[in-house]
Amino acid sequence: MTARPSLIHGPPLADEPGIGALTLTGWFREVTAQGGDAEALVYYEGGLATGHRVSWSYAELWDRANAVARALLACGVGKGTRVGVLMTNRPEFLSAVFGIALAGGVAATFSTFSTTAELDHLLQASGVSVLLVERQVLKKDFVAMAAQLEPAIAHGMPGGLRSARFPYLTHIAAIGEGLGVAEPWDAFVARGSAEAQALVDARAAGMTPADPAVLFFSSGSTAKPKGILSAHRGVTLQLWRWPRWYQAKPGELRMWSANGFFWSGNFSMALGGALSSGGSLVLQSTFDAGEALALMEREKATFLNSWPHQWEQLIAAPNWASADLSSLVYIDRKSPIAQHPTVSSTWREPYAAFGNTETFTLMSTYPANTPDDVVAGSHGLPCHGNTLKIVDPLTGETVPLGARGEICVKGPTLMLGYIGIPLDETLDAEGFFRTGDGGWFDDAGRLHWEGRLNDIIKTGGANVSPVEVDTLLRTMPEVKISQTVGVPHDTLGELVVACIVAHDGAALDVAAVKAFAKAQLASFKVPREVLFFAEDELAITGTAKIKTADLRALASERLGTQA
Repeated sequence: MTARPSLIHGPPLADEPGIGALTLTGWFREVTAQGGDAEALVYYEGGLATGHRVSWSYAELWDRANAVARALLACGVGKGTRVGVLMTNRPEFLSAVFGIALAGGVAATFSTFSTTAELDHLLQASGVSVLLVERQVLKKDFVAMAAQLEPAIAHGMPGGLRSARFPYLTHIAAIGEGLGVAEPWDAFVARGSAEAQALVDARAAGMTPADPAVLFFSSGSTAKPKGILSAHRGVTLQLWRWPRWYQAKPGELRMWSANGFFWSGNFSMALGGALSSGGSLVLQSTFDAGEALALMEREKATFLNSWPHQWEQLIAAPNWASADLSSLVYIDRKSPIAQHPTVSSTWREPYAAFGNTETFTLMSTYPANTPDDVVAGSHGLPCHGNTLKIVDPLTGETVPLGARGEICVKGPTLMLGYIGIPLDETLDAEGFFRTGDGGWFDDAGRLHWEGRLNDIIKTGGANVSPVEVDTLLRTMPEVKISQTVGVPHDTLGELVVACIVAHDGAALDVAAVKAFAKAQLASFKVPREVLFFAEDELAITGTAKIKTADLRALASERLGTQA
């Protein structure tokens, strides 16, 4: 009997509930019409201490985005024109992104963590014609950074910018003081006063689900950020899905977030989760733990959209113990935040999931509150319309069910492609995207993700998943961060090396870590070496992913081997 192949289909897309319009313009019109005068977002200009509270209703968000769309028309933006957005989580980010869609353009979102060299890459790779920028973010002046790259930006030029370095870029609008060709935001919006709203409406109505909608960039953990182009259908499907994945009641998600919307996960989880369900966004430009707690308390946030590396900072904040966080309902009951004395939660987040920017977040999942015995340690079932397979990384052949290999996906949220790379160099002959991640399917069709294939450790002829080792080590109370890597070894091929950051004051040594691992892991998976690091020694991306290549080299140096 031929073994069943590792090829699993999700439910038909046509059977998926709760899906509305499949263009960004259609989604935006539906959610703002439904929300009406309800609060869509709140933001404190200059921080909570200023007391300058900005609140937009759904209706006002609609109006502000249309004003941006008219201004973009005045700047010559047409269908498919790429417009850069370089902003923190503030109201204008939303009016910019949706204004670009209403004008028929493609929003290219840029990270505010970008260095001058990275900004140079983003501007050149994206080919944006207009850049909408928050000039000052902490100590960075992005307009001045751009002027370092192209001195003409620092000087006013009749008719707009003309640059050989950025040949498509003709206009820059900045929140904050203008500089040279960078037009102040209010003046930019005023440009559209003579443009007819009927033309914006016609453009919005003319968008199709297959048209390009957004250009997001990877976080660049191993190389320069890659531009990932997504269609309207892919983005909006995920925006509609998040309230269902969260099991959220209409209007209940009052979502705090300081994590940049310029990454697809934060964008779809926060905007989709809150706005698709009639909730609201509590925006914070840059993460400050003390202010975040104060914002959650004052604005009665019900959802904390944060990452584990921020939990420690929240708990360490001076106002942690005194903050009233009783409004937090959608907080994972196993999260350290749920241990706060004012929090009482029975909710379990949709933690059993796997996705990436190429599928605009999740390709497999279980919704919130799925029992652990149903999850069974997996990363969920394929989403509606998706087909996933596991292939041999070398041959590309589909492996039998239960065998390990590379995860591949195709479906309705898959990207249109990487900019600058022909699609046939990205997809296999059957139209699947090879993710570069390792995993396997069990008999129930559940996906089990095991980490990046290039992170899999090959030791003594066996494969070790760092994810499995780290998942265990992170349950040790003394362990704050664990990242296991493979370090070259003459006879074993690679050594399994656990790199650990211990909690402040924790008494933890090599023997304790090895003993803990030995009690629960097969012998070949137990770390041969355990190295302790200070947290600031670990290089991370803006999305708080540890740069494993850098850590592998650092571990090799510590052990006196050559990576």
